[in-house]
Order: sequence, then C-alpha cells, then structure tokens
Amino acid sequence: MAVYVVMEPPGAEGSEAKTRAVLVRDAFSVIAFLLPPLWLLWHRLWIEAALALSASLLVTALGEIAGFGLAGGALSLLVSIYVGLEGAALRVAALSRRGWRQWGVIEAASRDEAEIRYLAGATPEHAVRETVVPALQPQLRQPVASGPALGLFSYPGKT
Repeated sequence: MAVYVVMEPPGAEGSEAKTRAVLVRDAFSVIAFLLPPLWLLWHRLWIEAALALSASLLVTALGEIAGFGLAGGALSLLVSIYVGLEGAALRVAALSRRGWRQWGVIEAASRDEAEIRYLAGATPEHAVRETVVPALQPQLRQPVASGPALGLFSYPGKT
C-alpha cells in the first residue's frame, strides 16, 4: 500500500478544492534519483533544483581538486539519493509555502484508488486534529533540600 498526501489549493472550497487537489505519493522516486535537477524543475521546485545542481557540481569539483578520482564524482550521488528519498517532502513543503493546505493522508494501492477515496469523502487516516490544551496553572512547590545528586538530577524527598 502506498501513502498519498492530499494537498488542497488555497481559497478553494467544496467541489472546486476536490477537483484541483494534488496527491503526492510519499515514496522513493527513481526518476528523481536518476535526474534530480530535471525532476525538481518538472515539479516547479526552482530553488531546490538550483541548489541540487550546484551542490552536485560543487561536491564533484571538490572531489576532483582533492584528488579523489572517481570517488569525487560518486560523492554527487549523495545529492541524487537525497532527492530520490525526500522529493515528495520537498513537493509538499513547496505547496505549503504557496498557501496550499494539507487535507490529510490516504493509504491506497494505486493513485486511482487514492483519488476515489478522497473524492468519496473519506476521512484522512492521519489527519491533523486541532486539540485545545488547557492552560496550565503554576503549582507552587516546596523547595527541595539539597543533597546528593547524580548529574543534574537530585533525589527528591531525601534530606
């Protein structure tokens, strides 16, 4: 089963939000691993693409200057691994910066099934629920007598 993060567009309500929603699959992306800057550009992640390209070139150049040989070029593989693993999170973060809101997470076998579950009005499996935290009242404590301590922790109740 795959996990999809559902992002709804800003300012859209009701059926308009459902038709324009974006489902982002939270999984390793092989294409993002093989072609990180192009994958980032395809998903309109301009700054991330520039950073990935410059980081890859910088690591390769530093490896060549330091005389690592083929290992210098292999170090740029780290950028590819990062984009392959975290590409979906980068997309979700970019959509959030643009004002999109996260509806929730849907677990489904395929993208089509995830869309059906979302459009059918299923409740998100990992929805962010707002909880009201009661205000904490300060409690006055009796000062603890100083005595033996282990690191920063004392032994309360012993004098």
